Amino acid sequence: MTGDAEQRPCFITTPIYYVNDRPHIGHAYTSLAADVLARWRRLEGRPVFFLTGTDEHGQKVEKAARDAGMDPQAFCDQVSRHFRDLTATMALSVDDFIRTTEPRHKVACAALWDELVRRGEIYLGDYEGWYAVRDEAFYGPDELTERDGVKYAPSGAPVEWVREPSYFFRLSAWGERLLAFYEANPDFILPAGRRNEVIAFVKSGLGDLSVSRTSFRWGVPVPGDDAHVMYVWLDALTNYITAAGYPTDSARFATWWPAELHFVGKDILRFHAIYWPAFLMAAGLAPPGRVFAHGWWTNEGQKISKSLGNVIDPVRLVEEFGLDPVRYFLLREVPFGQDGDFSRAALVARNNGELANALGNLANRTLSLIQRNCDATLPGPAVRGASDATLGALVDGLAATVGGHLERQEFHLALDVVLAAVREANGYVTVEQPWALKKTDPVRMAAVLRILHDALRAFATVLQPFMPGSMAKLLDQLGVPEEARGLGALATPLPGGLALPPPEPLFRKIEAPAA
Repeated sequence: MTGDAEQRPCFITTPIYYVNDRPHIGHAYTSLAADVLARWRRLEGRPVFFLTGTDEHGQKVEKAARDAGMDPQAFCDQVSRHFRDLTATMALSVDDFIRTTEPRHKVACAALWDELVRRGEIYLGDYEGWYAVRDEAFYGPDELTERDGVKYAPSGAPVEWVREPSYFFRLSAWGERLLAFYEANPDFILPAGRRNEVIAFVKSGLGDLSVSRTSFRWGVPVPGDDAHVMYVWLDALTNYITAAGYPTDSARFATWWPAELHFVGKDILRFHAIYWPAFLMAAGLAPPGRVFAHGWWTNEGQKISKSLGNVIDPVRLVEEFGLDPVRYFLLREVPFGQDGDFSRAALVARNNGELANALGNLANRTLSLIQRNCDATLPGPAVRGASDATLGALVDGLAATVGGHLERQEFHLALDVVLAAVREANGYVTVEQPWALKKTDPVRMAAVLRILHDALRAFATVLQPFMPGSMAKLLDQLGVPEEARGLGALATPLPGGLALPPPEPLFRKIEAPAA
């Protein structure tokens, strides 16, 4: 990445999480992916704005608060705190945490509404339709299934027939324009399979969208008509431009909008890939650069649900296995965008085999040999020979290759590349046997150890977004100063003679769970 691209501001978001319950593994997964990309962009030297937060309005929240015997705002304050705590638990490098009950957000919602009205995109009418409270969404009759006299949405949520006055957004007028936008921007929706689903849905025909409700009060009031509150998805989606400075800070908004990427779960793709760009274009605003919809996790082969009691608590997971092994596993185990199964045995195997054995032992062996045989100082830069070429080429191209995969959110492939290079380095140690070169060829020994040190520096640098704590520790042991931990710094060799501290283990082996 060169020129202006190196400095282009980058706005990355998670969805804002609905505060009807505590965070689970799905929330942590989405946030982790966004965090890794945000950290990578910072390593590239780009200005980054990383946003997460909570979605606090709607009938579902109002009901959850009532069931808990609490005022809705007090309920939101309590549950939102759990999501804010998750950012610390997962070491998320967030720049802002937005809540839709904040005054700044209500201002932005009202401004967007007024602009859509001004442009003739919203009108008042009456709505009848099948509504799922759990999804905060309306569904057409052809989307429903029926069991035991109850109709269900595709998500499995029960629906009820609703009739009430409503304001409508002229979504029906945006079908062809959305299809043209998707064609002009083929990577707007990823992965490709999800893009095809969205296009098929839009081609099937779009009706106008009900964007207000009168049957509950916990929401952003419609400007000029307090009998209505805004449809929760119009309210929620607006959070992205609220945080970017809309409508009060035009300089900030010009810096950060459009967002580079919205990370979402596949269950909310329709709202982000159809409604959101339509709202924005209708208001004269640019759509985001990309919406990436990831899949769902199962737990040891079972669908995750509260009724089964198998919801995965990310806080307990980190307490059990450690933060960086969890971060690594979640993005290593399953191609991002596909569904995957969470298995404790698989996490233990990844930790023990790839982190503790492959990477951790490589670091410990190399740095211990430097301690014993080079007076604990870094050998000078080495001239590579023919036997060094394969590892050297992998190391030289590592940042570019990893970066190419991260451009398309191929997190598992980025980690594949790094692990392949780590395995090559371990093979290189076995072949070169630097411990034996101490007596026969100390100059070559120093060169081999320096080449291994350079490789470890590259591994630690590109893995920082995935495992920030462990890789900071490794970079400390390698003697890499704070100012030399970006991707660009890899082109500048560290000086020989640098004093290195004694190595310490990076990863602990975890006992395999009982069968």
